[in-house]
Amino acid sequence: MSDGVADLLVVGGGINGTGIARDAVGRGLTVTLVEQDDLASGTSSWSTKLIHGGLRYLEYYEFRLVREALIEREVLWAIAPHIIRPLRFVLPHHKGLRPAWMLRLGLFMYDHLGGRKRLPATKTLDLTTDITGKPLKPGYSRGFEYSDCGVDDARLVVLNARDAADRGATILTRTKAVAAERADGLWRVTAEDRGTGATKVITAKALVNAAGPWVEQFLTNGVHAKAPAKVRLVQGSHIVVPKLYDHDRAYIFQNADNRIIFAIPYEGAFTLIGTTDQDYHGDPKDVAATPEEIAYLCSAASEYFTRAITPADVVWTYSGVRPLYDDGVSAAQEATRDYVLHRDGGEGEAPMISVFGGKITTYRRLAMSALELLAPDLPKLKDKAGWTAQAALPGGDFPVDTVYNVAESLWRSHPALDTLMIDRLAHAYGTRARAILEGVETPADMGRAFGAGLTEREIRYLVENEWAVTADDVLWRRSKLGLHLSAAEREAVKAHMGA
Repeated sequence: MSDGVADLLVVGGGINGTGIARDAVGRGLTVTLVEQDDLASGTSSWSTKLIHGGLRYLEYYEFRLVREALIEREVLWAIAPHIIRPLRFVLPHHKGLRPAWMLRLGLFMYDHLGGRKRLPATKTLDLTTDITGKPLKPGYSRGFEYSDCGVDDARLVVLNARDAADRGATILTRTKAVAAERADGLWRVTAEDRGTGATKVITAKALVNAAGPWVEQFLTNGVHAKAPAKVRLVQGSHIVVPKLYDHDRAYIFQNADNRIIFAIPYEGAFTLIGTTDQDYHGDPKDVAATPEEIAYLCSAASEYFTRAITPADVVWTYSGVRPLYDDGVSAAQEATRDYVLHRDGGEGEAPMISVFGGKITTYRRLAMSALELLAPDLPKLKDKAGWTAQAALPGGDFPVDTVYNVAESLWRSHPALDTLMIDRLAHAYGTRARAILEGVETPADMGRAFGAGLTEREIRYLVENEWAVTADDVLWRRSKLGLHLSAAEREAVKAHMGA
């Protein structure tokens, strides 16, 4: 940093914060990011794991948001083909709900609104003969199949942070911004190390408040400023059950309450079902799926699947709080998913951008918009064009649809290792899996094996390169191996990392 002053300080290590940090450092700014917990430990790791346009948002006339998201879908797939994959979604026609002509019209717009290039178009299905009709009740005879993408959401966050750090940004996890004030045309932010309790002051020319569900709290308690907009905290919960069918397609189901839910193949052995939408009024860190939400998701899915799903089938639940911009609508599911950026700071004052709302799919465009707002105050940004649409995220430097070639290359160079483990490493780390396997010739070279292909060597890589500190960081954010390990195996990982 020049004279100990950063050009930009970002508060919040979710997808928006890390996306802004990556874009900014790539344009020549000196950047520091502080996150009070682990990267993606809030909303960004509790999504439905989709990169999608948001088909249902068309009903609320959010055409700009849907178009932007549809364009971003293929951009993000191209820069992160190891953690983003195409998915085909089956939408059964429910005779008591939206008419078939309305579904066809919506899907026609969905196909053409965003300049789709690589992903296949919508087609009509005869569910009485198509394999996707087999798990469904006999009453569903007609359906539509369209394209979107799945994503490992927490890894998308970590890879943005990793790329930002590789380009020179300082990433400080488990460091909470507790106070911020303007002085001499700069921001002076007091940050507390949550492990040691030690504090330090970070000085920056500009500040971005990307604290997600805590954006309003940081403004009130940290900056001592009145929030320029209200945040609507909306809880979304998901359930995971043993897999309900054998094919690779996902489902989108309409419900009688005008909501939709997804059923998505997940982690090989499971089906992910979600999400709910209900207002939340507590501390975001305490959010958890309620019995009512679990029952709702089971009932909604059972309306379509032949096999009834009950709360007893649920092997895991997760819940997150979406920090949506409060546009005053009555129902939680109708609240806009669009982002709103508010710039604060008069002439001669250090600027602050506060991020309200947004969705994972549009994080890169949000970052570009935030930097455009800061450009008048940061001369280094002058004439610096956006660059993140063409630059692969770490490990994603290979063509889309060729991740299996990456895995095959790893198999050939490490024939003694388990092929399932190699395949998982390729999909999680892409070409950077080579760094984990460098010098490895036998399984013993990977160190202690904890189960499900997780080894001491991989954990060491995550600690040294991806800011992992606890077992939860490894088992539930950098991976979802917690689903595949026994309770005893998870405890062994916890003990190993504690040591």
